[in-house]
Amino acid sequence: MIGEHVIVGYTGEPGGREALALGAAITRVTGGELTVATIYPPGSPGLAVEAQANLAHAAEELGDAPAGYLAYESRGSGRGLAVLASRMRADLVVVGSAGGGQHGRIAVGTTADHLLHLSPEAVMVAPAQYAPPEEPGRLTLAYVHRPQCDAAVERVAQAALRLGVPLRLITFDLRTEDQSRLRDDLALAVRLAWESTGIEAEAEVAEGHDVAAAMAGVEWLPGELLVCAASEDAQPHRVFLGELAMKMLRASPCPVTVLPRGFS
Repeated sequence: MIGEHVIVGYTGEPGGREALALGAAITRVTGGELTVATIYPPGSPGLAVEAQANLAHAAEELGDAPAGYLAYESRGSGRGLAVLASRMRADLVVVGSAGGGQHGRIAVGTTADHLLHLSPEAVMVAPAQYAPPEEPGRLTLAYVHRPQCDAAVERVAQAALRLGVPLRLITFDLRTEDQSRLRDDLALAVRLAWESTGIEAEAEVAEGHDVAAAMAGVEWLPGELLVCAASEDAQPHRVFLGELAMKMLRASPCPVTVLPRGFS
């Protein structure tokens, strides 16, 4: 299950602190390993010192919570986190929103953008000013009838079962599709979740003239986590977020996790 080893991309900015709180909350629930990483550019001794100072601040924020701390040299933060995730066999990279984003929404900065298109491991992005609750509330999988999502149904159902939280499968009707077909596809996904884990998933069609309106029209619980499968265009074992999923991410009021293609 995702959360056995979590890497947090930490900065001293609000987004970094929110990512740290979210990553710590995940490993507290899963019992997994937490690594806090700060990336700095090569040939910058001053920024290397600043990276170590940031890690010291992160350690103060976490207090007695067990974690490893690592300053890593790379030409880009997203690239550095992706390399670390691969080398350390982490299964989740957590980052925060870019500065200046709307409260409670995700603003994709350069670090998140790189990870959402090239990470070898799952990526989770926290909304601006997000404070995680003590326990997760529900897992929601954004579902479209295609192989990547069908595989994700089984994986996310297993995670929901292990965490002891409800599972919701949600699909989007942007008034361009046959809703009866969408509901039939959802029913098959619900059956797949049941056959693979015995969990009874909720099914919901979110309607709206665009993704933001559809997202706003459904209920989001405290502690909700939204999961998206990588696009079919993704390279094997890489994250790649399609246009629709990126719109969902930007409109989400809760953290969003994107699974790499071929995630197992």
